[in-house]
Amino acid sequence: MIGKITGIGTALPKYVMDNEELSTMVETTDQWIRERTGIRTRHIARNGETTTSLAIEAAKEALKAAKIEAASLDLIIVSTNTAIDLMPNTACEIQKEIGAFVATCFDITVACSGFVFAYNTVLAYMRANMCKKALIVGSETLSNVVDWSDRGSCILFGDGAGAVVLEEDDSENFKPLMSSMGAKGEALTLTNSFGKARDFMAMDGSEVFKFAVASVPKIIEELLMINQFEKEKIKYYVLHQANKRIIDAVAKRLKEPLDKFPTNVENYGNTSSASIPILLKEMDEKNSFKKGDYIVMVGFGAGLSLGATILKW
Repeated sequence: MIGKITGIGTALPKYVMDNEELSTMVETTDQWIRERTGIRTRHIARNGETTTSLAIEAAKEALKAAKIEAASLDLIIVSTNTAIDLMPNTACEIQKEIGAFVATCFDITVACSGFVFAYNTVLAYMRANMCKKALIVGSETLSNVVDWSDRGSCILFGDGAGAVVLEEDDSENFKPLMSSMGAKGEALTLTNSFGKARDFMAMDGSEVFKFAVASVPKIIEELLMINQFEKEKIKYYVLHQANKRIIDAVAKRLKEPLDKFPTNVENYGNTSSASIPILLKEMDEKNSFKKGDYIVMVGFGAGLSLGATILKW
């Protein structure tokens, strides 16, 4: 089972914050940020834009692109670490708004790995004959949990949502990979104290960087090995957009050309679980994909967690 993406949707807050504006808030410069991250701008939720509202907008656009009715969906999975409420979950809020009345709905909290984890979970449901059509949404308003006085983290993150409709396709069968390393979880944390103000996200940037640079090439090589798939067949490696330096380092370790590693982190920053679908939508709009192209998707982040899968366009 590989699944087939038949529709993609995105939603981005209207307000765009550039590095120059950030330099008025913390001691930094546009050059410093770009050299260390590749980021120039990021979208910031304001004026009633929320994780839920962005998710609903992206979901509606994905359904429209897929040319299907919401009532035909069997499953909705939302990946978010910035849900407005714990109950009802964000997936159920989407279900209510779009009219996906028979869909099973749940959220997952795997941060930057979340979209790939959700994608692989849908494939498992399809293999078990529990699902034929699913909606996967990654939506985050990280600006609400960023410490805007911390130069090491506030420069990195942005807000946004991305959604895909995934339909059953058993023309090929690839085994995905996922892993978690809870012993290293303190490298990236976000505590939510019930009934109290939400704490800020805390990150050991050096530890996360080392984890990504070492682990992402390894999981890609393992993914290709267990599926007996050659690098030469891969058109693109679509990685979570955390930091341009991480992506460059992964390409170097894999000895693959940089043009196989598309990026848009420069325009959006790190949007966590929304980053991969946002990038997929941009590439699709540019006609970067051709039918039959093979794409490796990799998410990595809090947990620490890691997920990889092969997608056929």
